[in-house]
Amino acid sequence: MYKGGINIEKLENNRYWIWLSLIKNLGSIRKQKLLQIYKNPERIYNLTKEEILKVKGFNEILATNLLNQNIKENLDKYIQKMNKEKVNIITIEDEEYPKILRNIYDYPISLYIKGNEKILNNRSVGIIGCRNATQYGIKMAQYFAYNLAKNDVNIVSGLARGIDSHSHIGAIKAKGKTIGVIGSGLDIVYPRENEYLYKKIIEENGAIISEYPLGVEPAKMNFPARNRIISGMSKGIIVIEAKKKSGTLITVDFALEQGRDVYVVPGNINSINSVGTNDLIKQGAKMVTTYKDIDDY
Repeated sequence: MYKGGINIEKLENNRYWIWLSLIKNLGSIRKQKLLQIYKNPERIYNLTKEEILKVKGFNEILATNLLNQNIKENLDKYIQKMNKEKVNIITIEDEEYPKILRNIYDYPISLYIKGNEKILNNRSVGIIGCRNATQYGIKMAQYFAYNLAKNDVNIVSGLARGIDSHSHIGAIKAKGKTIGVIGSGLDIVYPRENEYLYKKIIEENGAIISEYPLGVEPAKMNFPARNRIISGMSKGIIVIEAKKKSGTLITVDFALEQGRDVYVVPGNINSINSVGTNDLIKQGAKMVTTYKDIDDY
C-alpha cells in the first residue's frame, strides 16, 4: 500500500505554480511562453495589466484572467483543500516530473497527483481502446497489462470504462504499477463506477494524475488534452479495439506526433470494435500478438 503523504511545506513553496494552474483559458503553450519570458510563476503573479498585454498573443481577456483577484484571495483555501484531499502538485522543475513528457510540444507545466510520485519516471507503456469493449478486448487488455507490469513496466491509461479500466486491473493483478490520467480534477471520479478502481490504484502504489485543478468537471474537451499526456509519458502505446471513428485514434495521432511507438492488437474482422485497429495495421502500425512483441519490454 502506498504510504506517502502530503508535504504541506512543498505545497506552500509551489503556491505560485498552483495559482498559475488555476487561470482559466490559459493553455500549456501560453504558460510555457510566460515562463520563458519571466522564468518563474511568482514574477508572472506580480505582472501588471500593461506588462501582460505586451506579451505577443495576449489580449484583454487573458489579462483579466491572470489578474483575477478572486483566485489570488482564495489561494490559501485551495492549498488547504489540496492538503485535505491528499493531492500534490509536480512542476516541470521537480525531479519527479516525467522527463519523457517534458519533451513533447505542449507539455503541461504542472501535474496534480494522488499516490506514488516515485514511479513517474519508470518505463511506461500506454494502453488504450474502446469504452464498450468486447470480452476479447477485455482479455487482451488484462493480458498485456499483467505481463508488462510483471516486467516492471508502468501501465498508463485513462481510467475510463472498458479497455482503460481492464488495463489498470491487469497491472494491479500483477502487483505492478499503473497510472491513471484523468480529464477532471482529482477530487472527481469519472465514471463514478470506477471509484473503487481509483482508490485501488493508489493503494497498490500507483498514481492518479491530472493537469486540471480540483473541482474541474470532466468536460468533453478535456479528454483529447488528457490523451496527449497518456501517450506523452509512455514510450509507446498499445491499441486494443477501436472503432472507425474513435477517440482512441486521437491518442494514436498524438503518439505519432510525439515520436512514440504504436502497437496494435489485431481484432475480429466482423467486429465494429476492430475496424479502427485493423486499419492502423494496414497503415503500418506494428501488429502485436504477445507482450514480448513490445520492444524493450
